[in-house]
Amino acid sequence: MTRALRTLALTTALAATAFSAPALATDQHGAHAHTPSEAHATLIDRARNEIGQVHFQQGPTGVLITIEMDGLPESAVGWHGVHLHEIGDCSNEDFTSSGGHINPSGRSHGLLNPDGPDNADLPNIYVHENGALRAQLFTTQVSLNGETDAPALLDDNGSALVMHENQDDHMSQPIGGAGARHVCGVIEAAH
Repeated sequence: MTRALRTLALTTALAATAFSAPALATDQHGAHAHTPSEAHATLIDRARNEIGQVHFQQGPTGVLITIEMDGLPESAVGWHGVHLHEIGDCSNEDFTSSGGHINPSGRSHGLLNPDGPDNADLPNIYVHENGALRAQLFTTQVSLNGETDAPALLDDNGSALVMHENQDDHMSQPIGGAGARHVCGVIEAAH
């Protein structure tokens, strides 16, 4: 083979590789190409007042959760447990319609528990004296649509984010002593 033919063959092979690489990259992510990578929830209190929003973003290894609330009563100042619940329903006055924690593997509750955490466990969040809350949390224990082989928040029966009356001690069963459910939001795909 002459030098000119070798150069032409190599150039043709490189060009074919360059044009097929984007197609390969697209195929690699095809399983989740049409699923939402973001979700949101409107937070309500027991009086059914809208008091905040939650934004969920799927990352490569987990979900980033951004929580914003305003107008919380003075009695709410302090730390509160927050968990992900297995049903996207906040219709009951006490928010028990959201079911229990997302926990298909049956692990014990608590970020500090040697037999935990369950998939619903998140760090505590803090309500300030002015009734406002701003927090960002990250968890590898769930996904939006199964992207990381973790339970999907946007499954057939949905999910909810629930804020409890007290802080979570991250050890006690079944919910770390966090108490009653005071705030709830149904998690929905962002369009």
